[in-house]
Amino acid sequence: MNSIFSMRLFSSPRSEALANSLDGVSYPLQLRRSNQARSIIVSADTVKGVVRLTLPSYASEQQALRFAQSKSGWLNERFAEAVPPVPVENGCQIAFLGEPFFIRWSPDFARTPVLVEDEIRLGGPHEHIESRILRWLKIQARTIFADDLQFYCSRAGTELPRLAVGDARRRWGSCSGRQSIRLSWRLVMAPPHVRRSVVAHEVAHLTHMDHSRRFYALLDDIFESDRRVADRWLKDHGRGLHMVGAERQLPPAA
Repeated sequence: MNSIFSMRLFSSPRSEALANSLDGVSYPLQLRRSNQARSIIVSADTVKGVVRLTLPSYASEQQALRFAQSKSGWLNERFAEAVPPVPVENGCQIAFLGEPFFIRWSPDFARTPVLVEDEIRLGGPHEHIESRILRWLKIQARTIFADDLQFYCSRAGTELPRLAVGDARRRWGSCSGRQSIRLSWRLVMAPPHVRRSVVAHEVAHLTHMDHSRRFYALLDDIFESDRRVADRWLKDHGRGLHMVGAERQLPPAA
């Protein structure tokens, strides 16, 4: 593998960014500073094709570049093992509630997607298949999440919070101090026990806004399955969920 970085500085409205060459492909390298960071952190965004560096306030740009160079082999491996985008089009297969379904389009089908055995069938304009399938998944996600949320809030003895559905790539769920829970709509594609573990996790945060022993004791009390198994599934397969309908934006070869 080529572990040599070729970099050039260019302007960005929010952060400094650099271009690095890994195995002949030039990836933007984005820098940001954080007062909370205790060391330089490098990560590979394989969806957008970006290398990210987080710097503590005391670190210099040159230190960050040297650190990135030292991690070039690791970055090469991350991009090489990246899950390819999954197109949402006629004939392709996607997951819903952990089960595989083929997308079947016909001008004779109804415009609204509907499940028929192992297919998601829809009609309407062929060029709008992806947008309507993704919109349908998000609608299904909100309804299913609302039921899950009510179930676990009842078990935890907490008031029902406001539900928000988003598409964050770094967190599957989050809980705010304002009694609001946000969940990634992509969880609707995961097996039910995986999705429900995330909902239960965020509900437990309504009582304990940390990861203390009390938090995990409550989570284990309200969640009916093994959260460790669910966590492992997300670690192994979560990237695949993010690639459904994604367009990898790789820069041109250096």
